[in-house]
Amino acid sequence: MMSSLNGAPLDTHAPGHEDTSITKNGFKITTRKLPILKAGPIEEMTTKLGIAPPEMIFGDNFVRIEHAASGWRIEFNAFDALDRVDKTGDSMLKVSYSKEWQQNRQKQFEDIKEVVKPFDWSYSTDYKGSTAESPAFQSTDTPIPLALLKRPDPIQFFDDVMLYEDELADNGIAMLSCKIRVMPARLLLLTRFFMRLDDVLFRIRDTRVFVEFATGEVIREYTAREEKYEVVRKVLAGTKEDVLALMRDPNRLAEYIPVVGKTLEKVVLK
Repeated sequence: MMSSLNGAPLDTHAPGHEDTSITKNGFKITTRKLPILKAGPIEEMTTKLGIAPPEMIFGDNFVRIEHAASGWRIEFNAFDALDRVDKTGDSMLKVSYSKEWQQNRQKQFEDIKEVVKPFDWSYSTDYKGSTAESPAFQSTDTPIPLALLKRPDPIQFFDDVMLYEDELADNGIAMLSCKIRVMPARLLLLTRFFMRLDDVLFRIRDTRVFVEFATGEVIREYTAREEKYEVVRKVLAGTKEDVLALMRDPNRLAEYIPVVGKTLEKVVLK
């Protein structure tokens, strides 16, 4: 039987979609949403990565922006994001609780022969997208123009693409997703890694890509936020909102978690 990209039979009706795209001023925006990978592709990915992938891996999904005239492109996909996860275990959370948690994770993967070393089971990644070598981003002081994004421009294309998710052995959540919205004159992409390790840590890592079609200006902003679980819990307890609900909502949590790292880059395409 022939199979599709993710190992499902070709005649299987799957939620999501194959490639969907829109082109604006020479910029082509494409997204793909397919079901989670089957066993065969997961084994192949495990071998290539050298680590076991998360519980839910959407290995066929991607969001891509291409500029035909310059040959520039940026893409967000699960494999490249996971390839940025620490494979030595050196950056694994050095906290008392994580040792027991990590040992539990190790047991889960003992039957996978390719995985012979510890790694960061939280699947934390500093992934900023996969880009063409040229033209390359350069450091800048130019921020993303929020005022332009707050205008009530019509949204001509929108997608929300999940790349991977894991419940961290029932001790929290780690997930990577990508949202993109295209307006007549510009677009904004947000790729977010969100991790909540119960009783240990909150972590949010956002990559925003802004494109102004008329000028060919592309700005990429990466922001890392991190705080101890108990510190955030105490702050949330001081609000009059549902603490448990807030802890599951990275959009709301971001304002309570301090920035620990930030970079701004820019490229102008012609």
